[in-house]
Amino acid sequence: MEFRHLGRSGLLVSEISYGNWITHGSQVEEDAAFACVRAALDAGITTFDTADVYAGTRAEDVLGRALENERREGLEIFTKVYWPTGPGRNDRGLSRKHIMESINGSLRRLRTDYVDLYQAHRYDYSTPLEETMEAFADVVHSGKALYIGVSEWKASQIREAHQLARELRIPLVSNQPQYSMLWRVIESEVVPTSEELGVGQIVWSPIAQGVLSGKYLPGQPPPAGSRATDEKSGAGFIAKFMTDDVLTRVQRLKPLAEQAGLSMAQLAIAWVLQNPNVSSAIVGASRPEQVHDNVKAAGVRLDAGLLKAIDEIIDPIVERDPARTESPAERP
Repeated sequence: MEFRHLGRSGLLVSEISYGNWITHGSQVEEDAAFACVRAALDAGITTFDTADVYAGTRAEDVLGRALENERREGLEIFTKVYWPTGPGRNDRGLSRKHIMESINGSLRRLRTDYVDLYQAHRYDYSTPLEETMEAFADVVHSGKALYIGVSEWKASQIREAHQLARELRIPLVSNQPQYSMLWRVIESEVVPTSEELGVGQIVWSPIAQGVLSGKYLPGQPPPAGSRATDEKSGAGFIAKFMTDDVLTRVQRLKPLAEQAGLSMAQLAIAWVLQNPNVSSAIVGASRPEQVHDNVKAAGVRLDAGLLKAIDEIIDPIVERDPARTESPAERP
């Protein structure tokens, strides 16, 4: 495993981090979840990402128990706040009330006194940004979080929040966007702004919900039990990639992966790590062997010729529109 600074902060994170969005507490049994976390630790992953909303708060609880006996100082634990975690009107968003209540709930479930990074899971258009940032400042100043981040925020929103964070003397150091060979909406605006401000990207879905693994074939139904067949496992996110044109071009990447001595998934993860503004790529797993395969992308350097060949194949199907940054209407 190799490590990178999170933005321009002093915090080092593993190039590949382990996330439990659609696995822990829902898709896989607890024993399998524990085995995947163990595999991640054994592979040198020290950075673990979750959120209060995942599996209705159960994902945090499973991760907390899986990491309970590990040396806390040797881990970087990230979680998020925004999406509904209860039936009440204030059980959502980035109000002061919801943030202060949510951090306490997350710490209790994660069995820790603090998280290394507390992230705004989406931008809240119904709450003044000043209120949100002041609440985050109190979370940091109380020692419940060491750093602050955001997820799927637009460049202008990151800039405004970063300015407030500086005034409040708290470190806003990261953004967590979707990013892959196929989904590059952050490249034109978010990445340049982040580089200027010292904000790093912790990217999710580097394998495009499994599409870049090559397991989905054009003209054929998705494999039984795959993410594309399970509405609870992110099928809504993968739908945009499940066209014959996309799947046909992805299959054309296979010889390039073989030439580089990589699996398709490893090539996809290594590709996002070529972006110097990417601090870490989040991978999930339902089986330990998936973790073992994915971590082999750490430290891989892809040469310019290979990167050009990849672009020549998939350029017509790449989404680059910065307006496609996710809105609060989209589910977590």
